[in-house]
Amino acid sequence: MLGIEELSRDDRDTVSKARRLERFLTQPFFTTEQFTGKKGKLVSLEQTLDGCERILSGEFSKTSENALYMIGTIDEAEKAHEAADDTTGTEQTRTGRTT
Repeated sequence: MLGIEELSRDDRDTVSKARRLERFLTQPFFTTEQFTGKKGKLVSLEQTLDGCERILSGEFSKTSENALYMIGTIDEAEKAHEAADDTTGTEQTRTGRTT
């Protein structure tokens, strides 16, 4: 088995997209609320396929895998990513330096 660093750049991108897709498809179910502590979410087939297409197109290549885990629609990850960017920007402004 090869390590990720031994793969070509294209293969690393493919693995990254597959891992993000796997996390995204791990959606919170109503039947598992008592075990996960996360409220179940109903996501339509169209919304799920849209999220898959956007991940595979590379739109979320800068988004952490964890941001895609146990969410509903892909828009939730997008909002969380934007909020994290806003927080980082606020921190940089407040301290006057980039962290």
